[in-house]
Amino acid sequence: MAFNPINWLLGLFSLDIAIDLGTANTLVHVRGKGIVINEPSWVTIDKRLRQPLAIGLEAKEMVGRTPSNVMVVRPIRDGVISEFDVTQVMLEYFIGKVHEQSVVPLPRPRVVVGLPTGVTEVEKRAVYDAVMASGARQALLIEEPIAAALGAGLPVREIKGSMVVDIGGGTTEVAVLSMSGVVLSRSLRVAGDEMDQDIVQYLRNKYNLLVGEGIAEQVKWQIGSAYPLQPEKMMQVRGRNLVTGLPETVEVSSIEIREALSGSVQVIIDTVRDALDEVPPEIVADLMDVGICLAGGGALLQGLAERLTDELKLRVWVAEDPLTCVVRGAAIIFDDFDNLSRYLVGLERGSTRHTA
Repeated sequence: MAFNPINWLLGLFSLDIAIDLGTANTLVHVRGKGIVINEPSWVTIDKRLRQPLAIGLEAKEMVGRTPSNVMVVRPIRDGVISEFDVTQVMLEYFIGKVHEQSVVPLPRPRVVVGLPTGVTEVEKRAVYDAVMASGARQALLIEEPIAAALGAGLPVREIKGSMVVDIGGGTTEVAVLSMSGVVLSRSLRVAGDEMDQDIVQYLRNKYNLLVGEGIAEQVKWQIGSAYPLQPEKMMQVRGRNLVTGLPETVEVSSIEIREALSGSVQVIIDTVRDALDEVPPEIVADLMDVGICLAGGGALLQGLAERLTDELKLRVWVAEDPLTCVVRGAAIIFDDFDNLSRYLVGLERGSTRHTA
């Protein structure tokens, strides 16, 4: 084939972008630069004009503080797109920010996007269409637990089995991998958002205190836990008393918040246990050596690894920088595309399972 200088230049300057399109946060990784964007998946919209006013961190800071003609939305719920047009605008904004950081104009990028295991073909198509409409040259999809395993450095291409539990904002993904394929996977829509709602409901029922999701999230990260803390912690929480209608401050303990979170935590533990019940005994033996890897923002819940270790009788450990495991794993695809492209999800396939 004759040398084509135009194709050579496109290959030299083209962008390879990995995106973790998360319910809580969107992370963007550019090949050769690392993670360049890590912002909340929030968009502020003018109701009358249907135009975005703010995106990302700026939009999240507006939650609960907007006038009547402005609304703040999360276009991604439970790991899937609920507002297609808003998601497209958000992606265009983030990809545009990547282009702004470049010295020279760049052609449209190749994009790898992580998505939950349990999404339907329609939901996969919505993600694909949103990425293409936002200016991508090529959109590629990868299951989040596989990306998380790659990002955590698990030996997914070896004969030995490994297991990853990716706890995000909207979904928890459980996957057992061996020989470059998924032996078994589970996806449930109980994760960080559900935990925040547990705290909101607990404070409402016990103290008649109404708080927003943002306050609940702060409580979760500061004193939330899945296992007894040494020492236990206290925190003052501000909200509105539902009886008097007046502002009120109450002091809550980590013991109380652990009780509030117990339902969601137990669902995750039971799902992991059920998955272990179905894997071959040879892989269970491997996991006794390798352990179970926790990834995603939910892995940062205090004492979660210890609680899982105690319940499952297997070593459970938290990946290095668990928040970025998915986007880093998706970016690895570009480093060895010929060998790792098998992990990509085809839209035409009826199943999202991969075999060696």
